[in-house]
Amino acid sequence: MAGQRQANTKQKTAQTRTRTRAYHASLGAVRAFKFASFAALASAAALAPATVTALATLSALLVSGCRTPSVGLGEGPREYVASDYELVLKTWTRSEQLTTVNAMDNVLTVTATYESWDFRWAYTVRYAEDYRLTVDQRHALLERSLAETRDAHEFYVALYAEKHKWNDLTAKEPAWIVRLTDDEGTETAPSDIQKIKKPGAIELTYFPYSSPWRSAFRITFPKVRADGRPTISPGARWFGLRFAGAQGNQELIWEVEAPRKHLTQIARPHAG
Repeated sequence: MAGQRQANTKQKTAQTRTRTRAYHASLGAVRAFKFASFAALASAAALAPATVTALATLSALLVSGCRTPSVGLGEGPREYVASDYELVLKTWTRSEQLTTVNAMDNVLTVTATYESWDFRWAYTVRYAEDYRLTVDQRHALLERSLAETRDAHEFYVALYAEKHKWNDLTAKEPAWIVRLTDDEGTETAPSDIQKIKKPGAIELTYFPYSSPWRSAFRITFPKVRADGRPTISPGARWFGLRFAGAQGNQELIWEVEAPRKHLTQIARPHAG
């Protein structure tokens, strides 16, 4: 009995020592982890000013690089060549997505090109080059296209909605109401919405964001409202297309360049 008791005592003592060693080992690991964490935090704190400066610089570069270009609404001759079309298209095209916060669903994706005087000039040059038009044919096409800008604002629009039936802007009860807006509070309904049932070679080539999964439209707005006011104010700093419906609303914005007054001053002759 005495031998058994002695053996049990030794076993309990060994178990206690094992637990103690395990405890101290785990405690050492915790301390080492804390020390490493504090060291990492100290290093991060020491690098914080340089890191913040670098991130700020990178952010500024990204913002400036991704910023959409402002547009000029002035008329007059242009000196475009066919290869300029892609850059001009990008200048006059805007794209936005409407995502619901609750479901995180992308309910509407819209891309639109404002067919301005400037855009039409570049488009005609590219089209004439592709189709090998004669000089007379090119002049006739350009005059006809530019004349359309004096009576209306026209947009080429391609969109994709979460549900296919929401794609149709010409439906009797459309899911999305489109308005032409500006920063002075002017809001205008379309005078015409023409659905392009199946985009062909012209749409897919000259508006490459078109696709079989997107519905394409030409949306026309009057240049002047019934009350005599222009639908885009001459002093507007931006104009846009707003798509609004039960799922929310989204606006595509074109910022307008400020008039270059210094050009007039340069043209004035010096006195004396």
